[in-house]
Order: sequence, then C-alpha cells, then structure tokens
Amino acid sequence: MKTKRIIIYGRVSTAEQNHESQLREVQEYFARRWGESAVTTIITDTASGAKTSREGLDRVMHLVRRGKVDVVACFKLDRLGRSLPHLAQIISEFDQHNVAIVATSQGIDTSHDSPAGRLQMHVLMAVAEFERTLIVERVRAGQTAARAKGVKFGRPSTLNQHKEMVLELLRSGWTCRRIAAEKTIPLGSVFRLSRALRAATSACGG
Repeated sequence: MKTKRIIIYGRVSTAEQNHESQLREVQEYFARRWGESAVTTIITDTASGAKTSREGLDRVMHLVRRGKVDVVACFKLDRLGRSLPHLAQIISEFDQHNVAIVATSQGIDTSHDSPAGRLQMHVLMAVAEFERTLIVERVRAGQTAARAKGVKFGRPSTLNQHKEMVLELLRSGWTCRRIAAEKTIPLGSVFRLSRALRAATSACGG
C-alpha cells in the first residue's frame, strides 16, 4: 500500500484554548484507517476563523500546491475555511491537486480508497460551485443596482486627459489623422471628439 502523506490541521481561536482534543480524535482515526502506512504532519493555528491569513493554513496550502500532500484532515470543516466562500475555494483547490479531505467529526472522508469518497467530494464540489455561482450573482446584482444609480465601472477614459488639446488642434485646422498620428491617440477617439465638436458648433449656430 502506498504511504499516505497526511497533514492534520487544527485551529483554535484563542491562546486559552488548546488543540489537543480535536487533534487526538483525528490521529486516532488515521491510526485505525491506515496505521503505519501513513506519514502525518501536524500543523496548527491559533487565530480567529475570520482572519484572512493564517500562518499554519498558508503552509498547508503551500504544501498542497507543491504536490506534497495526499490528505488534509481536520476535526470539522469550519477549522479550515473562514467562511463558506473561502471553504469552497479550498475544496476546489484540493480537488485540482487530487488531495482528499477528512473531517472526522462530520464523517467526511473523500480519499479514493474510501467507497463513498468520490461521492462525498462530488457533493462538496457541487456545494462549492453553488457558492461561487451565488457570489457571481450577488456581484452582478450589486453592479446593476449601482449602474442604476449612475455609478460607472471600468477605467476612466484616457481620452479625457487629451480632450482639450484635441479640440484646440481641431479648431486650429488639424485633421483627425494628423492628431492621431502625432499625438499617439486612437483615431476612433479623435473622430468621436471631432463629431462632438461639430455637433456643438452646429447647435450654437456656428
């Protein structure tokens, strides 16, 4: 049997708490599950679940991305993710690197040699995809509402920086092509300003 490279991750919120109870249960699970055919590394954090960056979790993800891990185990999934979107991101990245997730207190074990492992991973991935879809929809809804209030998105037009200069050159008789070529401004932008100038002149009866 291939040696399993396992990271047992534990997190508590404050220094007054300890990792012992949650780590003990996870270690006992792996002793029963794989015995001596597993190499385990314990990584812990003492930090709020809402904290954006955690040294221990960052180390876990670094090892996952380098292909040094087969299984990441924890007492509960909420020990890993600071929020459902964050957990969805972690699950997706684990799946991309063929890393199984074990959460002993929740009966989750997505390793391939577990009969229900792939099914559990598919369920978790479906939840992760659903959460990502909700996030996209919330962002789009927010942008639609903001546009309705007159908020504009995207980079400000660089043409605004040259508007007065271009209009002055047009009034001086320069052609659009000459302005575009000598001032390195897109020809279409110069044409738009030219049309705007002609429209303004016509409206004023000039």
